[in-house]
Amino acid sequence: MNSEERRKEIIQTFRSGKLPVSGGSLADMFGVSRQIIVQDIALLRAQGNDIISTNRGYLLKTPARVSRVFHVHHTDEQIGEELNAIVDLGGSIRDVFVIHRVYGTIRGDLGISSRRQVSVFLEQLKNGQSSPLKNITKDTHFHTVEADSEEILDEIEKDLEERGFLLAD
Repeated sequence: MNSEERRKEIIQTFRSGKLPVSGGSLADMFGVSRQIIVQDIALLRAQGNDIISTNRGYLLKTPARVSRVFHVHHTDEQIGEELNAIVDLGGSIRDVFVIHRVYGTIRGDLGISSRRQVSVFLEQLKNGQSSPLKNITKDTHFHTVEADSEEILDEIEKDLEERGFLLAD
């Protein structure tokens, strides 16, 4: 593993956990000295990564995620296409909700951020005794989608529009 690959792995290590990681642990993980890790951290910071030093180790301060609500319409058969389009572009589907004329807003939490989770969700719909929430409002519904940047949300919006799922408000 070269130094560039090691630095990418260090960032990935920070992203995959919420607890601080000590320089010694990183050195052991990558088979290098603690001094090399200190140099890697300095280079990663210079590249714009917000790495915080604590008394228990290093932490990557993750940027706040942004969210946007998409007003969409599609058939039951297109649910997988819609959800996969969102996660493939880096979005996470926080929820689905409908605005019912009598009951008001009815919301279901989803927490879907990968194709695997989409697959599990579709299997639950297929095997369950309930139909998708969108069916009570003639396929019209909303999703709150989170992503790491507005640019990603813009890409998701464009893709949903190209697929004919996006409704103008």
